[in-house]
Amino acid sequence: MAAAAAFSLLPSSLSRPPKRPPTSFFLSKSISFHNFSNPARHFRYPIFSLLHQNKKHSQISPSIHLKLPIPSNPFASICESLLVFSTSVLLSFALFVTDVDPAVAFVVTTPRKLQTDELATVRLFQENTPSVVYITNLAARQDAFTLDVLEVPQGSGSGFVWDKDGHVVTNYHVIRGASDLRVTLADQTTFDAKVVGFDQDKDVAVLSIDAPKDKLRPIPVGISADLLVGQKVFAIGNPFGLDHTLTTGVISGLRREISSAATGRPIQDVIQTDAAINPGNSGGPLLDSSGNLIGINTAIYSPSGASSGVGFSIPVDTVSGIVDQLVRFGKVTRPILGIKFAPDQSVEQLGVSGVLVLDAPANGPAGKAGLKPTKRDAYGRLILGDIITSVNGKKVTNGSDLYRILDQCKVGDKVTVEVLRGDHMEKIPVILEPKPDES
Repeated sequence: MAAAAAFSLLPSSLSRPPKRPPTSFFLSKSISFHNFSNPARHFRYPIFSLLHQNKKHSQISPSIHLKLPIPSNPFASICESLLVFSTSVLLSFALFVTDVDPAVAFVVTTPRKLQTDELATVRLFQENTPSVVYITNLAARQDAFTLDVLEVPQGSGSGFVWDKDGHVVTNYHVIRGASDLRVTLADQTTFDAKVVGFDQDKDVAVLSIDAPKDKLRPIPVGISADLLVGQKVFAIGNPFGLDHTLTTGVISGLRREISSAATGRPIQDVIQTDAAINPGNSGGPLLDSSGNLIGINTAIYSPSGASSGVGFSIPVDTVSGIVDQLVRFGKVTRPILGIKFAPDQSVEQLGVSGVLVLDAPANGPAGKAGLKPTKRDAYGRLILGDIITSVNGKKVTNGSDLYRILDQCKVGDKVTVEVLRGDHMEKIPVILEPKPDES
């Protein structure tokens, strides 16, 4: 079209070809175009001037003839050709300067199709991720050369938002030995954290951050009393520092018992799961398929230190009571007998069953009640102390049994402790007292 328009600018004497017989071009549906013998008409319709052929008029179907009226004014044809040429130039320039991404323009992406269970998992992760936080444990270290005191990260873990007041729940071993703590929310904002309180025996700690309420999304709290083996569970945490990682699995076992990493005191009714729990997952939430909190990921059983398919979570029913006490009082008032006892293996070697009292301070509950500790006589011979065989009629065969019974009691309760003293049995009443300096 541009070439034909360019020819239209030449004088008519140079561009006028000899007269030729009329030529018709036929399109589908038997529509013909006639009378293109006039040179001016060639420039009026340049495309047909290029197709001008010196052949005899022929027609496929004479039934339909559409003749187009063509103006006979050459000046009008030249103006129209100039208009067509200008339009072509402008269109070409516009296409040249316009930044058009062909991949975006022509690639049509189909929406990803997910199964129903996949959609549920994605929704659960998106709804609960804002509740999970990243905790950095900082310890003060002195530089050996400059003697400057520096804060060095000595560990990290996970946690979750408990309420709108800024309370964050995690494991005690995540914050143990920290001089400073920092909590990073899901939107990567970081806040300094203060320790509200902790329970070493159950490996639970509560922190507090001064964050805007609109940034805090408390995790929905469920119940753990009605859990079933085989139930699907989800763990969200920060393994190896990789923030907000989701792993899935099932409940592999219930009512397991593990020992606290800080005190060695047993933690009962622990949930066992095969969801991958790695270093850094500690303190993160274990969720059911509804997205409700059912436990705190706290430990794994692994010779290598990485996930081996056996992870443990503290049940939420245990955690809720501890957190409530820590938030209200800053400590947990757990009752104690006030004794130190021998390892279970030592008692087994003696051929007896029970808990051997090694020490009973005089200012403690057991010392006040008259329990006798193990000691040596003037000749250095070992004289065994009392061996506790039952408390309130419940048999005690090892230290775990004793802790389990005490967990069911309250501070101020009077319990009857049955002991083996020498070669005879005695029953001694003891009033339980709170553990000193719990927090």
